[in-house]
Amino acid sequence: MLCWGNARDGQLGIGVERHPVFEPRNCHVFSRRGLIEVACGGQHTLFLLHDGSVYTCGFNGCRQLGHNKDGSFPELVGALDTQKITMVSCGWAHSMAVNEQGQVFAWGAGDRGQLGLGTAENAVRIPRLVKRLCDHSISQVMCGNQHCIALSRGKKQSVLWLVALKLSHPSLLSSDRAVPCHVKFLRSQKVVYISCGDEHTAALTKDGGLFTFGDGSWGQLGHGSTNNELLPRRVLELMGTEVSQVACGRHHTLALVPSSSMVYAFGCNSQGQLGTGILGDARSPFPIKTSFLSGNLQIHVNHALRLFLQNSINPVDFRVINISKSLSPINYERLNSWRLKLIAPESELYLRLVCDGTYFDLFVFSSDDTHFKTNPKIPGIDLNSVRVLFECLSKPAFSGLLEQVSILIFESLLIPQLPRSPPDVEAMRIYLILSEYPALQDSKNYIRLTIPLAMAILRLDTNPSKVLDNWWCFVDGNVFTRMVDTYKSIVVFMLTGGKTLLVPVFYDNYFLATLQLLEKLHKVNLKANHVEYSHFYIPDVTSLVDIQEDYLKWFLSKAEIVSEIDFPSVNLCAFPFILNAQAKTTMLQTDAELQMQMAVSGANLHNVFMLLTLEPHLARNPYLVLHVRRNHLVSDTLRELTMYTDVDLKKPLKVIFDGEEAVDAGGVTKEFFLLLLKELMDPVYGMFTHYKDSNLLWFSDTCFVEQNWFHLIGVICGLAIYNSTVVDLHFPLALYKKLLDVLPKLEDFKELSPTEARWSLQELLDYEGEDVEEIFLLNFSITRENYGMVEVKELVPGGESIAVDKNNRKEFVEAYLRYVFTDSVSEQYSAFSSGFLKVCGGEILALFQPSELMAMVVGNNNYNWEEMEKNAVYKGEFSATHPTVRLFWEVFHEFSLEKKKQFLLFLTGSDRIPIHGMESLRIVIQSTTAEEHYLPVAHTCYNLLDMPRYQTKEILRRRLTQAVEQYEGFSLV
Repeated sequence: MLCWGNARDGQLGIGVERHPVFEPRNCHVFSRRGLIEVACGGQHTLFLLHDGSVYTCGFNGCRQLGHNKDGSFPELVGALDTQKITMVSCGWAHSMAVNEQGQVFAWGAGDRGQLGLGTAENAVRIPRLVKRLCDHSISQVMCGNQHCIALSRGKKQSVLWLVALKLSHPSLLSSDRAVPCHVKFLRSQKVVYISCGDEHTAALTKDGGLFTFGDGSWGQLGHGSTNNELLPRRVLELMGTEVSQVACGRHHTLALVPSSSMVYAFGCNSQGQLGTGILGDARSPFPIKTSFLSGNLQIHVNHALRLFLQNSINPVDFRVINISKSLSPINYERLNSWRLKLIAPESELYLRLVCDGTYFDLFVFSSDDTHFKTNPKIPGIDLNSVRVLFECLSKPAFSGLLEQVSILIFESLLIPQLPRSPPDVEAMRIYLILSEYPALQDSKNYIRLTIPLAMAILRLDTNPSKVLDNWWCFVDGNVFTRMVDTYKSIVVFMLTGGKTLLVPVFYDNYFLATLQLLEKLHKVNLKANHVEYSHFYIPDVTSLVDIQEDYLKWFLSKAEIVSEIDFPSVNLCAFPFILNAQAKTTMLQTDAELQMQMAVSGANLHNVFMLLTLEPHLARNPYLVLHVRRNHLVSDTLRELTMYTDVDLKKPLKVIFDGEEAVDAGGVTKEFFLLLLKELMDPVYGMFTHYKDSNLLWFSDTCFVEQNWFHLIGVICGLAIYNSTVVDLHFPLALYKKLLDVLPKLEDFKELSPTEARWSLQELLDYEGEDVEEIFLLNFSITRENYGMVEVKELVPGGESIAVDKNNRKEFVEAYLRYVFTDSVSEQYSAFSSGFLKVCGGEILALFQPSELMAMVVGNNNYNWEEMEKNAVYKGEFSATHPTVRLFWEVFHEFSLEKKKQFLLFLTGSDRIPIHGMESLRIVIQSTTAEEHYLPVAHTCYNLLDMPRYQTKEILRRRLTQAVEQYEGFSLV
């Protein structure tokens, strides 16, 4: 080592001599000890040896030496002897060091916050860990006079501010910063090297670009002026060339362009430090006279304004990442070395260092520059590498290492200490990495690892939480699915055995966190569509939880009838996305029963009051009773409903057909709905358009009935749901989407009109040629035939004169769909929806998905005839083994599907299955004393079949077929 210059404070490390050294002098302090780096501060010096130890000497007025010695000779910084330091840097009176894990240590003057420790301190004697950077792995740290810059480690490089003076960052205009803050402008610039001057900074990018910012009063930024720059700005005069080296002095900057072997200088030149041959500052890059320079240059500038040019055997390019300062990939040998070190007494300390979060930067993309683009939308991490590592760790050879990582690091240190607001977006990658950890999927780790991770995610502040949501949108679908399945399993775990493992207060907190994380994932999935909506269903919930009781507690809590103290447990009804259609139907039916009970109670209370006031003629019926004639169903129903208020519609429904003695226990109501809707759907009224290729109906844009007819259909559909009756309405899913304020899409039109949607609209969208206008000959209008008259309907104002081309075809399709589903039928649909929502409106409806609402209205056709036979109940002489019963089931199973559906209609009043499935459809078959020439009789109210004891299969088949085909109406037997 050679040294020269000012030695007054011992900064040269040559002993007690205090006189200036004017010529290079040998210093033998580190002879044969592997000195690899020297950093010079204002009045002190740092030495880094090959073994990672750090020595310091010089002035110690601000404790910048890290020890209490006099500073005449280099002395070991004992506080760092447990670390292997890989680089050091000095400011005017402060020092920084980086260890092999990429952790940053700081000491010395901190009055301007330049140590990044969170507070401004005059002197920090012992090197301290910069905790705000622990979520990063730092490869380079550079100190200015009173500020520092750090560069993150690994193949991904990113500039991070530790601390800067007022002019170095927009947020620092009014005060210094004592905590690291990110230079977001450089996030996507692929920065690979940094250098600091007194109050300015230079950043070198992978493609050879040079950015400068900070103090520009001497022209040291190279922008042709003496202006200060609050944001990094590219040195335009060097664009078109590739800079490979950069070094900053106090008030000047040097840059090397290897293609021409030219060194450019700019900034203060009061002492000739620019080497341009003339005095005077340079505000723009100016070439140094390099006729005497040859070989491969490496430039350095220290705070004493000296420039060193060195010849080296190999080309020096600061853009090439130093392997010693980057993270090497994890392989079998490295894992094995970790495993062996765990045997040592200091294994716990070593494991803390290895797994403190810094090594998580290993999992970055290496095949391209994606890792340079880490931002709120791109995590810049290769989760496949993460998965491979964890799979390797799961092998028997490393099982001990994995177990210690789980217990010591993840459970005790890492997960509990995850911050609410990470210092930078790169630190967010830990959440993606941990989600790949296989131990999280083991039920024995749910309480100690998986749920605490959910809690840490839920603790995130708004902005980092949004970043994680964005990343989840772009992760592989299998990664997302695995997370959803894991937390669904935890819900079942908590419902089955969780209460025995946790005290109530912890149980509620852990259970709530699990559900809230699933809710967060569900919201992400609504945008990303990783899985079907139904994938979030947890079918086991219906058998583990009393949905009615759960809904009642939730309802009472929301209505503030009871406090959360009375019902502290978690309500699953608050998380409807995990409940399938059957569970939600139970909720709605429970809500309907509550509403009915309140309506009935209100009527009864009114009646008691009327009796007390001796005005019984003003009594109210606790039921919604409709008196109708079969031959005048529509007009009678309209008349009856106009007599009732909206409150009356909440009462239990009873239907009486004039001239029929049947008591309505449910069956009469079912038939009423079927007959009424059948008449309302009759094409003679023109209320609906029938699409032949789908056999579905949609509102007609031209009809001659009054709008109250559509209102009536809406009320009837609402009443059907409210009274737990399925009705066979041939409407597409689009209707139920509109009821839930979901915009119908092209897929919905494909369901309604497959031919038109696929061969017109979809073909238009898929056409790859440029001649869309010539091939399709369309404009923003369509023609409609109305009773023999052809009408032109404009989709937008002036649509006939707007041709459809390649650029506006999407707008055309959107306008077309808007016309079909909204504009052309706005009055009809509005009347229908107002009637429907009058009965079924409210918060409960918003819990449903369109497909679930549809299934609740019309039931489904998921027939399971064996299940129906299995659940059948027998009365009288009949049993499952009775000869007549066995003949009945033989005949039934030989029926065609249509005939079976006819039997279902005959027996239950509907040919569709309730949303709860066949298991909820229980039929009753009882014997009668009637002779064999009598037909079976159905009591639709009770799903009851009276059947004579037929002796032969042929007679039973003939009588049953005759009864089914002649069915209509109710009578008492």
